[in-house]
Amino acid sequence: MKHFILGLVLLFSTQLEAQKIFKTNGLAIRGYDAVAYHTKQQAIEGNDSFTLVWSDATWRFSTLSNLHLFKANPQKYAPAYGGYCAYGVSEAHLSPTDPNAFTVVNDTLYFNYSQKIRTYWLRDTIQRIKTANSNWPSL
Repeated sequence: MKHFILGLVLLFSTQLEAQKIFKTNGLAIRGYDAVAYHTKQQAIEGNDSFTLVWSDATWRFSTLSNLHLFKANPQKYAPAYGGYCAYGVSEAHLSPTDPNAFTVVNDTLYFNYSQKIRTYWLRDTIQRIKTANSNWPSL
């Protein structure tokens, strides 16, 4: 029984770790609207009036509708790798990101450190995603 409980604790700890979110002053995505990347394909700043705390970060949204969409399914709209640079995660390190350096691939939002790094990311996105997915749990 002890081993079973220890296994659950380790599993739960790993899941919590995987939920770490890159924050700037407590804000996820530097205050940009996570849903707008999916629905408008652009970086839109969130509004102080439409906020939600999820995964130990404050998320801002440009509309009340976007807040409700996120609240109903945060895993769908939250960026991969907690909003850390996807290219950096594929290189086995954590880096901050630029909210304007993003890509949506197969309905998943990925951020990069800068527009320049995004160009490297776009050269081999599918392989980078595979490598980053492999690296992410240990970062």
